[in-house]
Amino acid sequence: MNPYGRADALRILRITTRQLLNWEKAGLVSPSENYTFFDLLQLKKLRDLAAKRVRATVILQSLQNMRQAAGMKNPLLEAGVYSTGNRVAFRHDGSTVEPIAGQFVMEFESREIRVVGENVRRMPSPESVAELFAKGVALEEDPATQVEALACYMKVIELEPSHAAAYINLGTLHYNRQDFILAENFYRRAIQADARYALAYFDLGNVLDETGRLPEAIEAYKMAITIAPTYADAHYNLALAHEKLRHPRKALAHWRAYVKLDSVGPWAAHARTQMQRIMKDERLTIVARRKK
Repeated sequence: MNPYGRADALRILRITTRQLLNWEKAGLVSPSENYTFFDLLQLKKLRDLAAKRVRATVILQSLQNMRQAAGMKNPLLEAGVYSTGNRVAFRHDGSTVEPIAGQFVMEFESREIRVVGENVRRMPSPESVAELFAKGVALEEDPATQVEALACYMKVIELEPSHAAAYINLGTLHYNRQDFILAENFYRRAIQADARYALAYFDLGNVLDETGRLPEAIEAYKMAITIAPTYADAHYNLALAHEKLRHPRKALAHWRAYVKLDSVGPWAAHARTQMQRIMKDERLTIVARRKK
């Protein structure tokens, strides 16, 4: 990998030294004198958010919430990033979520998504594994370039067979096409590559749930929570899976866990509704047993 110097990064991205220093001070990027294409893509996303007047503290909180809620290691590179007013939203698994409020938001114009891919193509040609992965993330945001994204990820795992994040993104692209066999295969390969990657277990659980293998799905979700106990979405899906199998008390525990982690938004409201229903049903069951 040929690194770009600090002056190169400032010139390519058209940002000021003060901007870069502010991002370093805020903890959004690590101080460095050399940058890869992978780093430039992250800086570009920060630049675009700053241009929309999104504060550094909001970006940092959004990144932290996204890591917690979706089990990601680096949301800036594993998901599409957009501004929604003065907040940040991430596009992941076919949906766009605003992580501070914990709410899904309306899809953005396809024109805005296409610009991401076009801007990446104007940047220096990727050569390394990290650069190929970053390009794949940008390309998959536009349905018209998702085939190119698949090719990028396949090249990544050809060069680095242990690249768990590339397997996950391949799995997600196939999952969104409802090719669940291939999706499951790639998620399982991600787990083989990195057995401590919570997102891989979560995504595997979704495939297993989708294909009717609920006991296996539950085990996958439980693994995700074992690795990342504050993984809100895993608690939510685990509660749903237990509900389907008519395990209300087990579902209740995970509805409660979800609400503690995500107390606002429609999903939290739904979790509270389910909690109230289960507690009411359980009380009625206990009364009926006593009468017998």
